[in-house]
Amino acid sequence: MKRCVGLFVLLGALVAAPGIGATSKAPVIVIKTQAFGRVLAAPNHLALYYWTPEKRDRRIHCTGSCLTAWPPLIVRSAGAVPRRLARVRGTFGTVRRPDGRLQVTYNRLPLYTYHADPRNRPLCNNVDGWFVVRA
Repeated sequence: MKRCVGLFVLLGALVAAPGIGATSKAPVIVIKTQAFGRVLAAPNHLALYYWTPEKRDRRIHCTGSCLTAWPPLIVRSAGAVPRRLARVRGTFGTVRRPDGRLQVTYNRLPLYTYHADPRNRPLCNNVDGWFVVRA
């Protein structure tokens, strides 16, 4: 079974951030990575991922302990999410999570970061059904 680089981190670091807060800018940017080229990222330059179980049936499956490793990209309002970004083909939106928060979507797929990714460097593509979102 594949494992993410840096999977073993202190529990305190795992709980540090339950999600990305809303900003005055778009909640998604495009970064260029060596391994994957242009990928979508949160404003803090953490790569964004989608999870294949959510791709299959368009429902939120990452809840509970899943959120420790995979914090969702959260916004305070749907208006904070532009429908389109320059030079990105897909469309953005939001979905209401089971806990009531709004999560950013790309082509209707909920977006997540990985807790142990360094800035501008995705580590968990094709690991346990998680994939980097390419721009």
